[in-house]
Amino acid sequence: MSAAQNESRKRSKKRYGAGHHSKRWKGSRELEVGMEGILITCNMNERKCTAEAFNLLSEYAEQLYGPEKLQENAGSSSDEEEAEEEDVDVALKKEVAQLQASGTKQERRFQALDSGANNVIFIRTQNLESDKLVHHILSDLHMTKKKKSRVILRMLPVTGTCKAFQEDMVKYLTTFLEPWFKTPNCATYQIAFKARNSSHNKRDEIIKSIAGLVGKLNPKNKVDLTNPELTIIVEVIKAVCCISVVKDYTLYRKYNVQEVVKEDVPKPDGTAAKIDSNTTEKKEKQDARETDKEKKKGEDNEDKNESEDKKEADNGEGGGE
Repeated sequence: MSAAQNESRKRSKKRYGAGHHSKRWKGSRELEVGMEGILITCNMNERKCTAEAFNLLSEYAEQLYGPEKLQENAGSSSDEEEAEEEDVDVALKKEVAQLQASGTKQERRFQALDSGANNVIFIRTQNLESDKLVHHILSDLHMTKKKKSRVILRMLPVTGTCKAFQEDMVKYLTTFLEPWFKTPNCATYQIAFKARNSSHNKRDEIIKSIAGLVGKLNPKNKVDLTNPELTIIVEVIKAVCCISVVKDYTLYRKYNVQEVVKEDVPKPDGTAAKIDSNTTEKKEKQDARETDKEKKKGEDNEDKNESEDKKEADNGEGGGE
């Protein structure tokens, strides 16, 4: 009988406990449409990446926005004294009610969520501009060349999200891209597109449709794959499309925090001279080859002329039919 009761308890836990927990996790801890934040890629160690991300983001967020201040409930000291006199259960219920009532006031500046892809984490942001923060981080790392992370690879701001279907993306981007590309605004640009755990979007089609949209906003917008002023980042993960428009994407090594801190190796003085020398030498060889070609062409033309003269002479002697 006791075995049957235990089995019944296990079934109850599976039905009410585990199921409810998994649903709650999915609903509140995953990347969803409507969120803003930062996508961070890493090298196999997501837990350590999350810890590094919190440290790095918090350090620079304090520089831009000051220390994080969680708004406390507006309770007076007299309220606290009354709470001490209340029954413990009543006090706990009161505290829970206050936290629920405060709602978004208690949301932290950064919150780690499941992105839906391996080696990618999503940090949801509150009350700050993720693109401005990430650019500030990369700018400082590029200038100081100080390495501040071991497992973080790229940090991509997400300032807009929509459903990851082509028609939804185009509709959303029509308005989203206006501040940068709609007349009178214009810029050179490139599109950085990547899809993870999503097979219903074809890369070339998406890029072509976005480029067409940017061209409609202002015909002066031009594609530049070498050194664009702006980069449209489109990251698709499952059914969510994450979007942002960033500056200095090429300069900051595609927003890779490991690459941006590497020193740019300057060319020594002798290198330029060597390059000029090599260039001159190549040009001389090329000129020589062209001269030889022209000489050979002239010889071939002479041979051809001689052959034609001979042919004409032969025709003159043997013609008349």
